[in-house]
Amino acid sequence: MDWPTTAAEAIAVQEELRGRVEVADVGEPARYVAGLDVAYDGDRLAAAVVVVDAATLVEVDRAVVLGETAFPYIPGLFAFREVPGLLTALEKLKVRPGLLVCDGQGFAHPRRFGLACHLGVLTGIPAIGVAKTTFVGRHSELARTRGATAELVDGDEVVGEAVRTQDGVKPVYVSIGHRVTLPTAVAQVLRLTPTYRLPETTRLADRACREGLRDG
Repeated sequence: MDWPTTAAEAIAVQEELRGRVEVADVGEPARYVAGLDVAYDGDRLAAAVVVVDAATLVEVDRAVVLGETAFPYIPGLFAFREVPGLLTALEKLKVRPGLLVCDGQGFAHPRRFGLACHLGVLTGIPAIGVAKTTFVGRHSELARTRGATAELVDGDEVVGEAVRTQDGVKPVYVSIGHRVTLPTAVAQVLRLTPTYRLPETTRLADRACREGLRDG
């Protein structure tokens, strides 16, 4: 498939691929979980994938790929800037993850096909999106304790879950990407956040891509 160069082409790809999203828990619980993130400096980028042992959250593998953006910044089409570098980084891994934790949206997207959906469908690996802010949808007030949740609703559709990962901190916004259900996605995020607001996978991938950009 030729990579889109215009918004119209990119939207057409999203419309084509979103029907392939599987909303079901596929396979056994992941032994290895990967965090994915991209850092930018103008048109330069570093795409990082860091794999941890799901039981210990200890890093077991990583790959960082340097490159340049090949698609403009357009809200709702951010995946088209990030997916090529992240796919290349995934190919370089020696340890194959059983779950992708993306720093961004999955189903909680205007066309129900954010970054986590895109990567999940293209790789076949179960994927979830964990975002710092909402893109679409609203939710009721959460209790201030760790583990509190509230449905993220867009129109009459539940598109994700607001999740309080630590007492008194802002929630994160969890949505499915591919081959996972929302309750499983929420449970995974809580397991990946024993100490901080963001999953350990996200924190490690964020650090790796920033270091890659700085050192590259």
